[in-house]
Amino acid sequence: MRKFIAVLLLATLLLGLLAGCHSAVQRREFTIPEEFDTSRTYEITFWAKNENNETQQDIYAKAVADFEAIYPNIKVNLKLYSDYNMIYQDVITNISMDQTPNVCITYPDHIATYLTSADCVIPLDALFADEKYGLGGSEVRFESVKQEEIVDNFLSECVIADQHYAMPYMRSTEACYVNKTYVEALGFTMPETLTWEFIWEVSQKAMEKDDEGNYRINGQTVMLPVIYKSTDNMMIQCLRQSNAGYSTAEGEVLIFNDTTYQILQMVKQQVENGTFDTFKNVSYPGNFFNRGQCIFAIDSTAGSTWIGADAPLVDIPNEQRVQFETVVMSIPQIDPENPKMISQGPSVCVFNKSDPQEVLASWLFAQFLLTDEVQIAYSQTEGYVPVTSKAQQNPVYLDYLSRAGEDNELYYKVKLDAVEMLLDNQDNTFVTPVFNGSASLRNAAGQMIEEVAKAVRRKKTVDEAFMEKLQTDMTSLYHLDQIQTGSATRQELGPMPRASVVLLCSLAFAWLCIGFVAVRNKRKERKNR
Repeated sequence: MRKFIAVLLLATLLLGLLAGCHSAVQRREFTIPEEFDTSRTYEITFWAKNENNETQQDIYAKAVADFEAIYPNIKVNLKLYSDYNMIYQDVITNISMDQTPNVCITYPDHIATYLTSADCVIPLDALFADEKYGLGGSEVRFESVKQEEIVDNFLSECVIADQHYAMPYMRSTEACYVNKTYVEALGFTMPETLTWEFIWEVSQKAMEKDDEGNYRINGQTVMLPVIYKSTDNMMIQCLRQSNAGYSTAEGEVLIFNDTTYQILQMVKQQVENGTFDTFKNVSYPGNFFNRGQCIFAIDSTAGSTWIGADAPLVDIPNEQRVQFETVVMSIPQIDPENPKMISQGPSVCVFNKSDPQEVLASWLFAQFLLTDEVQIAYSQTEGYVPVTSKAQQNPVYLDYLSRAGEDNELYYKVKLDAVEMLLDNQDNTFVTPVFNGSASLRNAAGQMIEEVAKAVRRKKTVDEAFMEKLQTDMTSLYHLDQIQTGSATRQELGPMPRASVVLLCSLAFAWLCIGFVAVRNKRKERKNR
């Protein structure tokens, strides 16, 4: 019996410890210290995304080193990830164990889910305005950007439930990379603004074959005129261009409407024609584009260094490249007089900790990422634009833009054309509402296009019944019926945190031990009778 009691006590102690770890994330609201205590040392963690780009790695490392030189009492530990979703999953897992990073490069959609755990991400509005340590603050040791110097359209994406929970870090949009040589060879003249009607007309012409079964335009056996990298962006932008519903800021799902089904019918028709495909089915648009097997490659401006006959970064052998003229245009529009394109890109958030001084140290580093040197250096690695007007107007940045085509590396023309296209269209960009569940809605938007395309390829009937089932399936798969409107703190369904798994396993193990001891004691009692 004593062993039985001992097992019970051990199980109780174990569960108590786990419960204590789980409740540790419930923190008090962050209050800005009156003074930053420079007599102390701080060690903070910074999680960022990098796609094995050594130049970007060097920029992050230099930013950390430069910041530590300014604040010798703050050590920044940099951890690089290859994918934003990996950062998201790690944050979700570590929230429950109170082991979140201090500063994180992430997306506002993801932050909305982080906010389901009490006050783990701090609202930044009070810090923005703080006279000493806020944006442009008097006690900040470097030239901190002022709030009015952050591009409004970019900053607005960081608002969740009427508060800023992040600052933009870099911004991009989608571009349509066009093989102008092929368009003109097919007998067409490039318009000022692309429309969906134009690209479908060109694409249909490009499907003509010669007597040997090769496509006339490229002499090859493969031609996919239009390849779209991000089908979620395709759906979202087509809806916005049509002034149709997607969602409200409160989280009301509006995506299942007549315009959505018209867009899906367009997809159905073009897949049947063989003129349209997606990244999920065929891989990166740039790979086909660079082989002369695609005429309209729609991808992020941030991917511009991978696209074009002379692209400095490629995934295909050099001997497979085809020479042609590439032009960068805004995505196809429904109403060319009122162009609309999505604004996207990573943002920076700061996590709450029990020590306000540690949070303030983290905030100072987050600000440093918006300084001109960091912004300009990082933007030069891909087709990003700096998020501050200050950096955009910096003579160093203007000189960089003016040198398009000087080489195929730093001044790669397609990359700089993509940047100029976004700068010219900053007022035409939009962002989608951010709420807990907005990431799931975005996934559903793209998946509907993927499902229609897949059904056509498999020769399935895509009719009204198919569309009705598609709505039901998307609602169930992405839990769209469980999004609570008006709330930014609903727990979105997702992977169970590691601590919860440990807790449940410990409970099961404890009860097994209890049962084992109880059975053994019963047997002993029977033998002693």
